[in-house]
Amino acid sequence: MGQRAPRQRGTKRAALLAATMTASLAVGCTAHHGGSVDDGRGRTPSQSPAQSPSASGSTAPAAGPVLAVKIDNVPAARPQTGLDAADIVYAEQVEGGLSRLMAVFATKFPQSVGPVRSARVSDLELLRQFNDPTLAFSGAQHKLLPLIDKAPLRSASPDEEGRAYYRGGDKPAPHNLYLHPKQLMPSAPGAAALTTGFVYGTAPAGGKPTTSRTVRYPSARFTFTWSGDKHRWLVTEDGTPTVTTDGKRLAPATVVVQYVKIRKSAYHDVLGNNTPYTVTVGSGKADVLRDGRTYSADWKRQKATDGTQFTTPDGKPMNFAKGQVWVIFAKS
Repeated sequence: MGQRAPRQRGTKRAALLAATMTASLAVGCTAHHGGSVDDGRGRTPSQSPAQSPSASGSTAPAAGPVLAVKIDNVPAARPQTGLDAADIVYAEQVEGGLSRLMAVFATKFPQSVGPVRSARVSDLELLRQFNDPTLAFSGAQHKLLPLIDKAPLRSASPDEEGRAYYRGGDKPAPHNLYLHPKQLMPSAPGAAALTTGFVYGTAPAGGKPTTSRTVRYPSARFTFTWSGDKHRWLVTEDGTPTVTTDGKRLAPATVVVQYVKIRKSAYHDVLGNNTPYTVTVGSGKADVLRDGRTYSADWKRQKATDGTQFTTPDGKPMNFAKGQVWVIFAKS
């Protein structure tokens, strides 16, 4: 990507917000009651960041910032580095029906993460739930770059934070860009920065015994296989076991298949393929995989600054198992 303008902050944000919201109508963002539109590209000074429920259901003041890293997920980019250290891994559909990951780090930083690739417009809405997060990415479609500059986050691309990035020798470009997280942030902010609304605790009653679950995109698929020995879900992508560069099998404790609206945005890649817009504000259904079982759940996120609440059919909090969480956005 080319050189970018410096990130706009402070008093300029209010002026930029009006233009941003106008542009959002053309992108396929989320509409709310009263005709207002919020796609995550700006925050007024009066809005406060969300708070994070603890395992007991109480709230703690938001901390931050988390580090969110866009991760290349085509076969040529695998195996990836540092994904096993992420607290949350989000999977979204991108151009051509392929997938891309966003890894969120709060409790610990790996030595390196990657391969790092470009951001998407849906990321801005998704990241609003965090308190001024740092977004590490390798670039974006040129029309999207100004909107990233206006968003309430720290933009940390190689153009802005070149000292934190390096090219590895294990893969050809563009699948060999890696990040040293501690070059961006001296230490991980801790679990209180995970203002996602996730609640952890004992599994609810019921659930359907599950040995394996597959989620398909047009040109990608994820399979999660329960391992009783590890008490984790073993990840397989496109038919190949997913491991890190050091040979560690990726194995989240909880997998959420969140059914969302996925529609066309105003953006395209260099080949003319449309960029899907994944809507993460609203409500819908989800399947939560934990402890070798699948639980039906409802999800709700009233506004972009909120985390996502997952509840059982009777309205109680849907507890996740303690450990890494994968959220796969699937078309409803």
